[in-house]
Amino acid sequence: MEHTRNTKFAADAYFLGPKSENGAWVRGEFQAILDHWFDWRRSLFAGDPEIISEARRLSPDFLREREVLGQELRHLLEMLRAEVPKYTPRYVGHMVSELSLPALFGHFATLLHNPNNTSREAAKIGARMESEAIAMLAQMLGYDPAAAQGHFTGGGTVANFEAVWRARYRMDHALSLALVLAERDGDRLDPFTAAHMGWRKFEALRVEREVSDREMRAASMVLSNPLDVGRRISNASGRDYRGPVLITPGNKHFSWRKAANLLGLGEASFWNAPLDREGRVQLEGLKRLIEAAREDARPIVCLATVAGTTEAGEIDPIDDVVDLLDDLRKDGIDIWHHVDAAYGGFFCSMLGGDAEGALDPKQSAALRAIGRAQSITIDPHKLGYVPYSCGAFLTKNKQAYQASSFQAPYIDRADDGDKWRCTLEGSRSGAGAAATWLTGKTLGFEAEKFGAIIAAGIEARKIFQAALGAENKLVRPLMPSDTNILCFSLARNGEKLSAANARTLRAHEKFQTSEEFSVSKTVMAADCYEALINAHVEVYEGDCDADQLVLLRCVFMNPFWADPRVSAQLISEFVDILKEYVE
Repeated sequence: MEHTRNTKFAADAYFLGPKSENGAWVRGEFQAILDHWFDWRRSLFAGDPEIISEARRLSPDFLREREVLGQELRHLLEMLRAEVPKYTPRYVGHMVSELSLPALFGHFATLLHNPNNTSREAAKIGARMESEAIAMLAQMLGYDPAAAQGHFTGGGTVANFEAVWRARYRMDHALSLALVLAERDGDRLDPFTAAHMGWRKFEALRVEREVSDREMRAASMVLSNPLDVGRRISNASGRDYRGPVLITPGNKHFSWRKAANLLGLGEASFWNAPLDREGRVQLEGLKRLIEAAREDARPIVCLATVAGTTEAGEIDPIDDVVDLLDDLRKDGIDIWHHVDAAYGGFFCSMLGGDAEGALDPKQSAALRAIGRAQSITIDPHKLGYVPYSCGAFLTKNKQAYQASSFQAPYIDRADDGDKWRCTLEGSRSGAGAAATWLTGKTLGFEAEKFGAIIAAGIEARKIFQAALGAENKLVRPLMPSDTNILCFSLARNGEKLSAANARTLRAHEKFQTSEEFSVSKTVMAADCYEALINAHVEVYEGDCDADQLVLLRCVFMNPFWADPRVSAQLISEFVDILKEYVE
C-alpha cells in the first residue's frame, strides 16, 4: 500500500480534484494564460491600427450579436452538464479519465496560438515542443532519445497506419532491388528472403551492384504498376507471387484490419497469431505463421505485438518475441516488429523504481523489451492523461522513420525538422504535443512520480478485485490481470457459459441506466480467444456452450482511487449495487 499513499500525494498537485478542490489556483492559471495571450496580441505589432473600435463595440448591433453568442455559449455549457463525467473515480468505463493539469494547461495555452505542426513555417515553437516531447516518450519507452524519431498523430489508429506504411516502404525497396538484380544480373530471387534483408544490407548491396534510382522505381510495386511488378516477381522467382502478409495477434486493435484494408493487402493477407490461455500471443503459433510465410514466399510487411490490449490490458510476451526475431536476424531475416503500446506504453514509466513492484516480473520483462522494436505506438490521450485527440508514433532511428516523401509547392522553406513530407496526416495540431511536453517537464515520466500514479491504478484494481470477489461469489475475474483493467463475468458454479453471458449482459444493461457508476463491457470471441474462454469457464466448472465470453470491464485510471476514503466508499457502494443487479 506504500505505492498508493505516495501516489495520492503526488497526484494532489497535478489534478483539479473530483470536487474542483484546486479550482481557485487553476482559475488563476487559466486567467494568466488568457492575459498572456491578450498581451501578446496587443504588443507584437503595436503600431498597427485598432480594427474593432470602442464605438463599434458599443453599437447596438454589435452588442446584440455578442448577446446571441453569449446565450448560445451558456446553452452549450448547460448541454455539457449531461456529458459523461469522466473526471470522477466513479467512472471506470473506458480508457479515459481525469485530465492532468500540466496537460490541460499545455493544451489550452497552445490551442490559443493554433500551431499546425505540419511545418515550422506554421509552428516554429509547436514543432520544437513536438521534437522534445517525442524524445521524452522515447526515453520512457526504452529508445535512445538522441536517435529516436517520431511525431504526434490523431490517435493510435493513425500511428499504427504509420508503422505499416513505413514497413511497406522498407519492404518495397528491398524487393525492388532484388527484382532488378534478378532481371538484370540473373540473381536468384526469393521474395521472402529478399524482402527481409534490412536497411543496412540494402544500402550496401545497392552501392556495390550500382543500381540506379530509375531501375529501382521501375521495379517498385508502390511507384510503378503493382500488378505488372507482381507478375515480374513471379517470373523471376519461378513461382506465383501472392503478395505480403501482415501478422498481428488475435488480441489486436481493430485499426490493424483497417490498415490492411487501406494499404490494399486484402483479407487473406491479414494473419492472426493464436493466443494462449491468458489472452497473450502464443510464441509457437507465431513461429508457425512466420514459417508458413517463408514457405509461401510471402514477405511479412510487419509483425505486431500488443502492450496493453483494448479488451483487458494484457501485455504480450514482447521479450520472447524480440528474442525470436533477433535469432532470425542472425540468419539474415530482418522482420519489422511494431509494438502497439497505445494503452500500455505508459506502464514503462514504472520501470526502475518502487512503482515497478505493482507489476508481475513477466510484465516488467515484456515492457523492458519494447525499446527493441523498430517502431511503437503510444496514446498520451489514454494513460498519459492528455486531452483528445493525441497519439504518437515513434521509431528506433532515422532509418526506420523513412517513408514515401511528398512535396507541396506552397511550402517553400521546409527544412529537415519538418514532418509534413513523411506523415500520413497533413495538418496536425500542436496542442497534444504541448500537453505531453508540459507533462514531461513538470510531472515527468519517471517512476517516482508518473510511474507511481500508474502503479496506484494497478493497486486499486487489485484491491477492488479482492473486495468484489469476497462479497459476491458470482464474480469470476478474468485471470491473470496484467494491468489496471479488471474484467469479470457473473457465473454460478457448473452453469452454462450462455447463462453466465446473459446474466453479465443484464448487469451491464442495468449499469448503463445508472448514474452511480460507469462501467463498460467487452466480448471475447472464440475465433481468437478460445483457449482463454475455456480456461475462464473451467474456473467455475461450467459448460462452454457459447462461442463468446461476455465480461464487465472496469478501468482504474483515475488517480484518486489511491485515496483510501475514496476506495472504501466506492467499493462498498459498487458491491451493493452489483448485488442488487444480479439478484
